[in-house]
Amino acid sequence: PCPLPRAPPMLILGISAYFHDSAAALLRDGVIVAAAQEERFTRVKHDARFPAQALRYCLREAGVELADVDHVVFFEKPFLKFERLLETYLAFAPRGFASFATAMPIWLRDKLFQKKLITDELKAIATSPDLALRNPICFSEHHLSHAASAFYPSPFERALVLTMDGVGEWATTTAAIGNGNQLDILREMHFPHSLGLLYSAFTTYCGFRVNSGEYKLMGLAPYGQPRFLDQIREHLIDLKADGSFRLNLDYFDYCTGLSMTNARFHALFGGAPRAPEAPIEARHLDLAASIQKLTEEIVLRLATDLRRETGERHLCLAGGVALNCVANGRLLREAGFEQVWIQPAAGDAGGALGAALAHWHRAQGAPRSAIGPGGDGMAGAYLGPQFDDDQIARTLDQLGAVYTRLSHAELLDRAAADLADGQAMGWFQGRAEYGPRALGNRSILADPRRSDTQSVLNLKVKFRESFRPFAPAVLAEHVGDYFDLDADSPYMLLVAPVREDLRLPVDDQATGLDRLKQLRSSIPAVTHVDYSARVQTVSADTNPRFHALLGRFHQLTGCAALVNTSFNVRGEPVVGSPEDAFRCFMGTHLDRLAIGNCYLLKSEQPAALASNYAHLLPAD
Repeated sequence: PCPLPRAPPMLILGISAYFHDSAAALLRDGVIVAAAQEERFTRVKHDARFPAQALRYCLREAGVELADVDHVVFFEKPFLKFERLLETYLAFAPRGFASFATAMPIWLRDKLFQKKLITDELKAIATSPDLALRNPICFSEHHLSHAASAFYPSPFERALVLTMDGVGEWATTTAAIGNGNQLDILREMHFPHSLGLLYSAFTTYCGFRVNSGEYKLMGLAPYGQPRFLDQIREHLIDLKADGSFRLNLDYFDYCTGLSMTNARFHALFGGAPRAPEAPIEARHLDLAASIQKLTEEIVLRLATDLRRETGERHLCLAGGVALNCVANGRLLREAGFEQVWIQPAAGDAGGALGAALAHWHRAQGAPRSAIGPGGDGMAGAYLGPQFDDDQIARTLDQLGAVYTRLSHAELLDRAAADLADGQAMGWFQGRAEYGPRALGNRSILADPRRSDTQSVLNLKVKFRESFRPFAPAVLAEHVGDYFDLDADSPYMLLVAPVREDLRLPVDDQATGLDRLKQLRSSIPAVTHVDYSARVQTVSADTNPRFHALLGRFHQLTGCAALVNTSFNVRGEPVVGSPEDAFRCFMGTHLDRLAIGNCYLLKSEQPAALASNYAHLLPAD
């Protein structure tokens, strides 16, 4: 059992690690002080190692030592996960022996005894032996951590909480009711029947990586037709009216093998999996459309049935499937809830925060802080490191960069004018975002009205596939001018239709990726081929500087939106430091960099400082 609390303020540290997207989060009396992913410090995308640097950052931000922390909580229970591993191999024996032989030494050496492993990592972080952690480590459950991350920071006193991902210990989908500081699990679906793993199977089959390529599949879906939907229903899944389902495991290899799919799956859908960087064929587009449509249907059935059963008016979402913003948009419009709130760090990184919050409210019995209507406890997800202008200037001087130091007003004027002139800009401001989305502090910005913005950003800045859509950041008070959306979307996790009066006629004969070349609206850079957009609403309350930039751009152009995409190139995490930002700026075709109040023009930088990202240029 965990020890009794000492006198306030109480510090609780949450940790997620050892699978993907490791992170740390720190609470002081239930208030989030800091949260960050390890990848932002190590520059290893989806870094799964112990989040030592993220943890050190959290302690620095709070101004405390590790010994000041009352409780450390890990986001899942390793013994339950090991139980699932053993029972799965026994159920399918003798199949999967090679996978079993590969996994067992790792579990027996490292993963099974994670309490000692975590303790050793914490001792290495302590500044001296007498400043090490004083209390034993606690363990939450994976899906409880996700659910806590969604409910406790939400603006709702009570809500239905739906968690969907690949798998935790056993659970793959969990429904819970949050009420005050209580969070109670109602219903679970268990491994191997998993919506997240089903979607990941199609992700790998279409040539993208599990746990990082699912959003590519979602972006590809509107280019195709769901012509494989009947085959999926007939052969792969038994779907019930309430959204529960069972998968036909004869077509999958993730229980016992080292891959997601098998030869039977490949034969059903017309051939071997697509190799990464191989051409995208029409069947890949149609497969993406098919699994995306089925995913939306399952999520809608689950949520709608649970709403009828519980009578809850509000819905909270977490888990990797909650990053499927197309399904989220349909939930908002069609499931009958008054409001939907989605944890911005919905994947495993958010488990660190959820573990800490669950311990504060459930184990310690602490009440939730009052949150006003429409607010939330995530501080806009701006929970990562920040750098003042003096730190930024010192870094730029050390790098040999040429910059101008501006006032706040001058920065907004210069940046808005350059964006209106068609320049692509790196925008590095304030505290870094927690979660996978850049929300205006570690962003690349551009004019959404230009017809060439999407292709230029994809091919010359992001070095990624040309079909990938970009999201609009829009002044919250003007969202209805552009999109059919009557709710806030601060975390870029809702897709909404572009308004009919902004749409342009297109050639209906075009198919597949040829549709990418068509102009579809007066904001073409952020209008996907199905006339949708992944919307971020920007409020002056949560991000006054980004809101002010959008306002200045609106004054200049009459457009209250900008393209907002994460400040990184393909294969790298979002930039974490001023040095990362300058390196990315110098390795791409970005024209401007606004980093704090320091303003840089690409044309003024010494040629010797250029970085080379040309090897990242996608084959298509």
